[in-house]
Amino acid sequence: MTLYTTDYLEYYLTLVGWIINNGIWNILVASGAFALPFLAIVLQEWLRARADGADEGNKGVLSSMRIENRVFVAIVVILFAGIPFIPVSLATIKFDTTRSAQCQVSVPQPADTGWNTSYTALNNQSALVPIWWFFMHAISKAITGAAVAAIPCGTDLRQMRMDVDATRINDPVLAQEVADFTHDCYGPARAKLFMNRPTLSDDQMNDVTWIGARYFLTTAGFYDTYHSTTARTAWPYNASRDAGLAQVDSGGGYPTCQQWWNDGGQGLRSRLLAQVAPDLLSRIGKWAGFLSKTAIDDAVIRAVVSPQQQKMNQGAVYADYGGQIDMTLPNMAARGTSDLGLAVGSMGFLPAMDVVRQALPMVLSFLKMALVICIPLVLLFGTYELKGLVTVSCVEFALFFVDFWFQLARWLDSTMLDALYGWGFGAGRPQANFDPLIGLNNTFGDMLMNFVMATMFIVLPGFWVASLGWIGLNLGNALRGLSDSTVDAKNAGRSGTGMIMKMPK
Repeated sequence: MTLYTTDYLEYYLTLVGWIINNGIWNILVASGAFALPFLAIVLQEWLRARADGADEGNKGVLSSMRIENRVFVAIVVILFAGIPFIPVSLATIKFDTTRSAQCQVSVPQPADTGWNTSYTALNNQSALVPIWWFFMHAISKAITGAAVAAIPCGTDLRQMRMDVDATRINDPVLAQEVADFTHDCYGPARAKLFMNRPTLSDDQMNDVTWIGARYFLTTAGFYDTYHSTTARTAWPYNASRDAGLAQVDSGGGYPTCQQWWNDGGQGLRSRLLAQVAPDLLSRIGKWAGFLSKTAIDDAVIRAVVSPQQQKMNQGAVYADYGGQIDMTLPNMAARGTSDLGLAVGSMGFLPAMDVVRQALPMVLSFLKMALVICIPLVLLFGTYELKGLVTVSCVEFALFFVDFWFQLARWLDSTMLDALYGWGFGAGRPQANFDPLIGLNNTFGDMLMNFVMATMFIVLPGFWVASLGWIGLNLGNALRGLSDSTVDAKNAGRSGTGMIMKMPK
């Protein structure tokens, strides 16, 4: 029989907790203190019978029945929740790391930690677990694991969009060629389009705003007509195509803009696509399965070569109550000031909350250990009542289930962009055109969401414990340690930004 743990700090602290728990119980038994609640039971029921009115009949029989019932309950509690019985055997659940990364839920593997060798003893001491607490540990882990598994899998769009934004044209020759293409092809084609003023659909209007526009490539009179004004060695001189243009010693010709962009491996499009990491294209392709590979590649190239990011939305992704419906000048000034404050504040807040997010699972493992150590004394002071047993059991389950709220908060933080900027949300979806920047041009709105999501790692577990109070389970401040124990770490993480800003330039 095995007690499962989800990380190796919990593995170690669980074993420590039960070893100390056994030691406390042995002290209570050896000193006879474990029997004191029975004396308290007799005294309480005698005083209770004495306080009842004279119309209660034979008080001796009544009090003896009450004492008998409570003593029987206390014996059952001791047998199942007090006496250590089952040897502790700890193991870790094995996860598929590929699936874990996809689902935004992962734990360290044995080979990645110092706990790759399982053990069940510390300093030659092993531990035993009472039957009831073994059952509570197993059922709590089972329900928590099932709840975590129920979280839908998604793609980490936050990292994906940052990777797209970080992609640059590293080859200076290629960057110059993009500039030449813009001057020789896109500029004249765009000017001709404005002069002719054809009727374009919304998709076509969006398409013609970048140098690789399908409209210019497929419509006669644009890229099939214009050509490079500089000889290109990748395209040999063609007398019929390049008639009237100067021949150069290198033998280079003057490709049409269509050839310049599309031709095989020497085409500008394929060389720009080579600047993007293949794994990034693969990740985007798996997420944007609603588009063809050509459309996805074009969207990524567009993001890479665009002199400024195409703005597909104006921050209307989020509902808010800031300003009037029609923004006035004071509203816009206030919004600009608040955006600046968010940008500056995030430099300290987000690193601080990142430290908190790393510290919370550690604190949770320590709280679980503390609960295990407290069990014998809590049952003793509660005179082995079922009420006390149920309360402690609910606290244990609440602590174990907090891991689900951590996993849910991380999943939401990782996949929120998919909900806001993804495809398939009908006519009301935030973006009508696929944008591989995935809202990076809406950074101020997303920055506010970052502030909110960062606090969810504290708010969601707190709400969970508060909700148990609605049905009369008064668990007190069982999770207060999550916030109290991470304050110093949070402050330290925030101070790192100040140290960086003070570094000499």
